[in-house]
Amino acid sequence: MRSITVRNIPDEVHRALRVRAAQHNCSAEAEIRDILENAVKPEGRVKLGSLLADIGRRAKLTDENFAVFEQVRGKTPTQPVSFE
Repeated sequence: MRSITVRNIPDEVHRALRVRAAQHNCSAEAEIRDILENAVKPEGRVKLGSLLADIGRRAKLTDENFAVFEQVRGKTPTQPVSFE
């Protein structure tokens, strides 16, 4: 696991961090890890199908347009890629 050193944190930020950690019954270090994780991880995984459907709606595709895609789409399940 990696370590990060953060320098020059203002006193009021450090104090607020310690208070927040105490409110959550954890150490300041654990609170910092939680804050960083929540700040950088995506809120929800974007699924490709949902993304494509959203693009279709923005392009004002009709249900008939989507039906054409269903007709030409392959029905055979895909096989996982083998790297061996």
